[in-house]
Amino acid sequence: MRVRLESASRWLHRRRRRLTRRLVSRFRPRTMPRQALLLLWLTALAVVVALTGAIAPRWAPTGAMVFVLLLGGFFLRMRTMVLLYLVAAAGAALTVAADGPGGSTRPGDLLLLGATAVLVALFVRSRERLGVQGTLGDAMLVDLRDRLRSQGAVPPLPDDWHVETELRPAFGDSFSGDFVVATRSRRGDGADVLEVALVDVSGKGQQAGTRALLLSGALSGLLGAMPAEGFLPAANAYLLRQDWPEGFATAVHLAVDLATGDYRVSLAGHPPPGTGGAGSTWRLLDDDSGPALGLVPDVDFPVLRGALLPGQGLYLCTDGMVEVPGEDLSVGTEVLLSLAAEASARGWRPGEAERLVDAAAVAESDDRALILVWRRG
Repeated sequence: MRVRLESASRWLHRRRRRLTRRLVSRFRPRTMPRQALLLLWLTALAVVVALTGAIAPRWAPTGAMVFVLLLGGFFLRMRTMVLLYLVAAAGAALTVAADGPGGSTRPGDLLLLGATAVLVALFVRSRERLGVQGTLGDAMLVDLRDRLRSQGAVPPLPDDWHVETELRPAFGDSFSGDFVVATRSRRGDGADVLEVALVDVSGKGQQAGTRALLLSGALSGLLGAMPAEGFLPAANAYLLRQDWPEGFATAVHLAVDLATGDYRVSLAGHPPPGTGGAGSTWRLLDDDSGPALGLVPDVDFPVLRGALLPGQGLYLCTDGMVEVPGEDLSVGTEVLLSLAAEASARGWRPGEAERLVDAAAVAESDDRALILVWRRG
């Protein structure tokens, strides 16, 4: 009997605690303490603006309440923002009533206040969808952009080697569908190998930025962790698993032995590289670009081999570097080869990749990327 009483007592205790938690969660204010404090400060500011407008409308007209709404849009959530809207409306009504008929209040001030309220609501909704408030979302995007660029940083190289990368997003955006990943590793046979991959994700600008960020992290982990011949097949398999609506990407992968200059280039739908210099004519390595990544499983990607001698260079580019408006791709390709030949003839100099991108007569409506590799003579 005693055991049953103890069991019933424990059951009642659990039920009481559960019911208490439900009641507390139901009737507890949903506004967080920080939000309540911010709302209190902004309400005080709205009251000051309203009273000043009622007493001295020249110093605080009805449109001054716009400032309060803008501050609220940066720091408050939508649930709390509704309360601030009510306070701002009451303050504006007080200012209009104190001003009286024929006062300084104009209908345009009220329209401005209403339009600002709508825009601030859209802004707050967008921030809530992102999950951050104020300028934290912008800071997060900047951090993601910087991480994307840092993964393409070329590691330190021997004195006789130089590599430059230049990325230009479409329309001057901060995000690009083009990205670079690079690494330097020591192979099992003792070879000192530099690997660079240039990838162009489908889409352009900010539309492709998020997919480029995800893909760059995956490819950065693959690069140097497996034999060079397995990189593009592994990247293709990864992209197929993502099942993105626009899931394809083009890529070119370069692996060069820093001791001998021997290189291996594999292509996945990318424009072919160009090479030349040191008395040799600049030319395309081949015109077979192969299939893009993420379209067909278990495909073979074209492989080009050669050697960079002292004084020679090689470039890798995306299609944005050779697409001249209204012209065939061969026209842009010839222009880029000519520019590279001029650069090598006058001697390679730091900043050469940037100058080549500036000189190429291509449209800025597409992402552009160029990697320039040369071996000093």
